[in-house]
Amino acid sequence: MNATDRTPADLLGSALAADPGRPLVTFYDDATGERVELSVATFANWVAKTANLLQDELSVEPGDRVALLLPAHWQTAVWLLACASVGVVADVSGEVRAADVVVSGPDRLEEARACSGSRIAMALRPLGGRFPQAPEGFTDYAVEVPGQGDRFVPYAPVDPEGPALIVAGREFSGAEVVERARAEATALGLTGPGSRILSGLPYDTWDGLNAGLFGPLATGGSVVLCRHLEQAGGGVLDKRVESERVTVIARGTAGR
Repeated sequence: MNATDRTPADLLGSALAADPGRPLVTFYDDATGERVELSVATFANWVAKTANLLQDELSVEPGDRVALLLPAHWQTAVWLLACASVGVVADVSGEVRAADVVVSGPDRLEEARACSGSRIAMALRPLGGRFPQAPEGFTDYAVEVPGQGDRFVPYAPVDPEGPALIVAGREFSGAEVVERARAEATALGLTGPGSRILSGLPYDTWDGLNAGLFGPLATGGSVVLCRHLEQAGGGVLDKRVESERVTVIARGTAGR
């Protein structure tokens, strides 16, 4: 990866330039049987569309706060990088009343209604499917995002030292996210390009975000992101590790 990268969006740009066709995020939901594999190019396209939605349709500006009431999911990873691309703060499971925008999965819509700003609903259905009917008071992400542009350019350059992420009550700048992801790579078992980490950790701690997105992105690796892994039957994990060519499994430390 490029040593001059200072923000998570920079990391994605370098990954796209280096090898757009390689897998970046492979997602499993063991409650539904869903499997989705996103190459760097496909993931970056989703990020660009989502960033355009934020900047042009929702009119967010650098420093604004986006509350993400979402599980560990490939679409959550997209939102994290879209926020980083625009320069807004991604507040994971944060205070909804303080947010300018809230993005909610189907199980947290009532909580999300406390946001007085824009409300985005995510059905989290296979292949990014939409709600049969959009929840009242919400914009359905799956309806709005396909029409957004495939390329994104921020109106203002993103400040690497500006606030970028809040998780478990801790605020990080974009530069801190990159620096910490790189510093902890070895401990995670991410040794560089070709490393493939399997993570069943939630996204509500730094450990979960690092194993499930930032660490692989910072090292040229990839992630097999598993939701509801506890519902997988016997032997499923071993088979997945083999079939996905996993090199390391995230164990994590709760609350970090």
